[in-house]
Amino acid sequence: MADETRGGRGKGIALVLSGGGARAAYQVGVLRRLARERPELCFPIVTGVSAGAINAAFLAACPGGFQEAVERLVELWWSLDVHRVFRVDARSLVGHVLGWGARLVSGGGALAPRMRGLVDTEPLRELLIDALDAEPDGEIPGIARALDSGRLRSVTVITSNFGTGQSVIWVAGENVEAWERPDRRSIAGRITVEHVMASAALPVFFPAVQLDGAWHGDGGIRLVTPLSPAIHLGADRILAISTRYRRTIPEADRPAVRGYPPPLQILGQLLNAVFLDMLDQDCLRIERLNLLLRELPEEKRHGLRMIDVATVRPSSDLGVLAGQLEPELPRGFRFLVRSLGSRETASPDLLSLLMFQPDYLRRLIEIGEADGEANLEEMLRLVDGG
Repeated sequence: MADETRGGRGKGIALVLSGGGARAAYQVGVLRRLARERPELCFPIVTGVSAGAINAAFLAACPGGFQEAVERLVELWWSLDVHRVFRVDARSLVGHVLGWGARLVSGGGALAPRMRGLVDTEPLRELLIDALDAEPDGEIPGIARALDSGRLRSVTVITSNFGTGQSVIWVAGENVEAWERPDRRSIAGRITVEHVMASAALPVFFPAVQLDGAWHGDGGIRLVTPLSPAIHLGADRILAISTRYRRTIPEADRPAVRGYPPPLQILGQLLNAVFLDMLDQDCLRIERLNLLLRELPEEKRHGLRMIDVATVRPSSDLGVLAGQLEPELPRGFRFLVRSLGSRETASPDLLSLLMFQPDYLRRLIEIGEADGEANLEEMLRLVDGG
């Protein structure tokens, strides 16, 4: 983290939106409460990963003020259901399951089917082209207009290169200086619908997307410092909205399953660890570094600077809520997730990532608004530069 905070004076405030699939609706609720208090607020730096990349790209591309953009984003999430994200008809689901089964028993033979995901996400691509007012080739003119007007200085979408294992930070902005590490690199240029699709491609479930000749998927993989892109771009104040519920010690000690854990429980824990826990650790590192820097005079900080971070996270377990609403899923998809054990765990975290159900999404937005109210003073302190 020391390298990320090295440099001159910070240049402003950044909005960092983490991943979480359907849970990203929660971020919209938090922003809605903030927008009512600061309708003309401007985030010159916006970064998004996984489903957070969808929200980031929308906010960056949407014309008008902050409150108008957030309200349009609320309407988008209100309009969602599973059918608009991936195909859940019996023919599509059965075809993908049989294809994966044939591949598993093929022994790697030449006739093994080439499977790229458990579901077909073409509906999501069509949705994003329409919502982002994109060109047929995926170009997003709204981002270019925001950059030209000065309303936006830079926006990033993060993907994972499945061929190299690197995190790739795609940056659209002016005078962006590229940076590179062994496990991550930045690429300056345009951001398209395909970049957003790649960032949101949940491994195994959603198919990877080809970018510049390489296959890319969910940007949360190996992104051990989620705040670093915003810091590299000059932010000295960061509002980070997580979709990870922080459990109390008694909750953490209470098992969510009885007996041997089903696949859904194991995969949920794995995805939480890979995609969502890193933000908490990154915030902790910055907090500790800030404590050290406060004790040093400017001339002894060796170019390091303090970063002010405010983090908002769910006040209730979104996995538990998903489990309660699981019976409302379309029949074919409900059958698939139940075969993975959705009814055998009290907190199906994996299901909460895929739960693009209107009642669930609306509830997440409501929880986000309530948490935005509870954290309003801290958010206003940050955005007002206090």
